[in-house]
Amino acid sequence: MIIHDVMQGSPEWHALRANTRNASEAPAMMGVSPYKSRSALIREKATGITEEITPDMQRRFDLGHMAEAMARPLVEAIIGEDLYPLVATDDEGHLLASSDGATMTCEIGFEHKLWNADFAAQVAAGNVPDSHKWQLDQQIAVFGFEKIIFVVSDGTPENFVYCEYRSTPERIAKLRAGWAMFDQDVANYQPEVIEAKPILTANPIDNLPALVIEVTGRVTHSNLVEFKAAAVAVIGSIKTDLVTDQDFVDASAAVKYLKDVEDNAKRAKQNALDQTTSIAELHRALDEVAKMAGDVRKALDKKITEEKDRRKEDIVRAGADALGEYWRALNDRIGGYMPPFESNFGGVVKGLKSLESMREKVDAELARCKIATSEIADRIEYNIKTLQGEGFDWRFLFPDIASVCAKAKDDFTALLMSRVSQHKEAEAKRLEAEREKIRAEEQEKAEKAAAEKAAAEKAASEALASQNAETVANNQTQFEAPEAKPEVGAWIPESLAPQPAAVCAQESFASAVTTGIGVTKISVNESENVEATHVPASQIVNDCLATIKLGEICARLGFTVTADFLASLGVSPVATDKNAKLYDANKFPTICRLISEHVMSLAFKKAA
Repeated sequence: MIIHDVMQGSPEWHALRANTRNASEAPAMMGVSPYKSRSALIREKATGITEEITPDMQRRFDLGHMAEAMARPLVEAIIGEDLYPLVATDDEGHLLASSDGATMTCEIGFEHKLWNADFAAQVAAGNVPDSHKWQLDQQIAVFGFEKIIFVVSDGTPENFVYCEYRSTPERIAKLRAGWAMFDQDVANYQPEVIEAKPILTANPIDNLPALVIEVTGRVTHSNLVEFKAAAVAVIGSIKTDLVTDQDFVDASAAVKYLKDVEDNAKRAKQNALDQTTSIAELHRALDEVAKMAGDVRKALDKKITEEKDRRKEDIVRAGADALGEYWRALNDRIGGYMPPFESNFGGVVKGLKSLESMREKVDAELARCKIATSEIADRIEYNIKTLQGEGFDWRFLFPDIASVCAKAKDDFTALLMSRVSQHKEAEAKRLEAEREKIRAEEQEKAEKAAAEKAAAEKAASEALASQNAETVANNQTQFEAPEAKPEVGAWIPESLAPQPAAVCAQESFASAVTTGIGVTKISVNESENVEATHVPASQIVNDCLATIKLGEICARLGFTVTADFLASLGVSPVATDKNAKLYDANKFPTICRLISEHVMSLAFKKAA
């Protein structure tokens, strides 16, 4: 806040109030002041023309200041702290408040009002009247009071009552929104010619001559003809078109006047009847005058009622139309999420007589509704914006946004966090289910591949065993036959050369290659002499097996693997050529499969 070193009531204080929005004006701004209408305050702020302080008003102000000074020590005794009058504006210098007293730390404020019995009864019951709450709200908004001691007194302990008042953040926000709307109305104010409003009295109606009738069995004296002519003229001159408040006042007076004419005619008729039983002309004349007065009176009275009702309806409808237009603009601004809003234009004009008072109340109700709808629109706009931010968009979680967007900000935030939490939990479960499905499918594939591999290996093993058995049988037959000769170019393992019939040639070959012991090549020359030549295993591999070097395996894969890595997979070289390791070329597909299974295994472990 910004503290101003000015004395309340001084010219400097009045100059400061002229350019700010004052706490004492807050009730009028909110349309609840019994002393000044909202439209009058708008006119004052827009034109700079303020109400003149009359001597009677100044006398009352002086009494109030005196009572305030006398009551301050009584309040200090209650709270146990000294109080100091204080004048300050908010940080923006827009809202001003003048406190009758504040503690040094501005924790407690003091506001005094002059004694009034009805007023005092409300305060004694612990209630601050609505007509003063907004003033206290603004003081709390400017000074930061925790509470205000609200006092009604005449300065004496005998006539002294008080209660404590505390505001809420919601009321402070509504107060600021009210001033914002008020500023818009001041900016849009259209100057008009202000005429002094006289006290309206009914314009006089020409008096009719006194009706005199004397009868002695017959009419002996009467001015009935003159009376009738005058009555017809006067009644015919009464204005029945009602436009201004003056017209309504005149019409109401005419109704009473015509009622008197009607009653007088009836009394005169009855008086004549009391004097004579049969005077036809007298009866007809009096009946005609009475009927004419009665007809006009009834028609005019009805028109007064109908016209007032129509004017009231026009004023109420104008307020409702203005609110509807404002509501539609807000609805367009926030994307069509504005909820319906209930106003009370009909209620605020109930019981009011003058058109001016109706307009004042409707204008105040319109301002209240605009403030409330603006607050709703701002809240909806804020809530919708919270659904989007950097890296997230939670709009899909709110298919019911239209029904929940008007919630209080804290309530909507809590709802958003709850739905986001539920969504993340559901999404985590969904992803885990997908991963579990993939793991199950991969495990099923691995088990199927393993089964197929085992079956293939078993079939190959059985085929090889059958082939070996057949080979052994054939070799046995060859070595046992006396006329049999070693086949030129046959390969016999060295270790088994003395007993070639005991093993299978194919098994011996494979064993010789894998163990590296080499084989003995047996050949028969032209003299039928048998020659045995030793052949190393490396030569057998190079000459008889399709081999592939480690570097060529890496080139086919497109990435580098080591011999140790292949060994970890169960793949060993079949031979070496100097420093190069040689692998069975026919096992390349097996190598690819083993690497793939190894990679998938790592992937499943990481996912888990």
